[in-house]
Amino acid sequence: MTAVPQAPSTLRRAVLLRRIRLFAAATITYNLVEAVVALWAGGVADSSALIGFGLDSVIEVASALALSWQFSAKEPEQREHRTLRIIAISFFALAAFVTADALRSLTGAGEAQHSTPGLIIAAVSLAIMPVLSWAQRRAGRELGSRTAVADSKQTLLCSYLSAVLLVGLVLNITLGWWWADAGAALVIAGIAVREGINAWRGDVCCTVPGLDTHDSDECCAPENKDITNETGPHRVLTAASTEEARNGGACCAGCGSDPNRAPVAVTLGPGPGRR
Repeated sequence: MTAVPQAPSTLRRAVLLRRIRLFAAATITYNLVEAVVALWAGGVADSSALIGFGLDSVIEVASALALSWQFSAKEPEQREHRTLRIIAISFFALAAFVTADALRSLTGAGEAQHSTPGLIIAAVSLAIMPVLSWAQRRAGRELGSRTAVADSKQTLLCSYLSAVLLVGLVLNITLGWWWADAGAALVIAGIAVREGINAWRGDVCCTVPGLDTHDSDECCAPENKDITNETGPHRVLTAASTEEARNGGACCAGCGSDPNRAPVAVTLGPGPGRR
């Protein structure tokens, strides 16, 4: 049977909590600067793409503030459910803003115009945001925090939007492809809706306490193992697996607010020789 990863020690937990708070503060600070520059540049260049990017930064600040509020508590887990809902709503708001901006561009109401400050802020964000997202996601997974993982995904979406904005501005300047930015932004809006639904449901696997080397964004199947001893065949399920089975979903072994859940043995029946 594969052992369920252990929760981090008290000392390690304190380090992870401090890191997540620092990452949230960094996200808030940078996105405030990003929002001011993007909204100003968008107004000067009459660029709906840049204005939409600035509004996305405002939404990212709201998500990071919710995360900071959660981890300011002595027991952050008690605020996790409410924080996930706030992050989910911010995902939906992001998708709405980006979709409205893209549709305006496609209908000719606002095309991405040349803006040197816009190009600079998009390039800087594309360099910073993926690194910040990776660091926050790693800390969140090791701690077993679904909210930290969800917020890291929104930070990653911000980097995608940076790439979309940068490519759209460059293609518009060089080739006159004004629609490139809007088309790619609609794809990002669809991803934002999907991530918002996952955050609302709390399905942001894999957040396994004590495991910081898992870098996949895919959920893994429950850890179910069949073993046989003198009393007959047994199936060993992790407690997380049984909970997810009741809810109709699947997640990583060890997911959940309680990092110390013990395996549960369920007897399937007597062995063949005893029937």
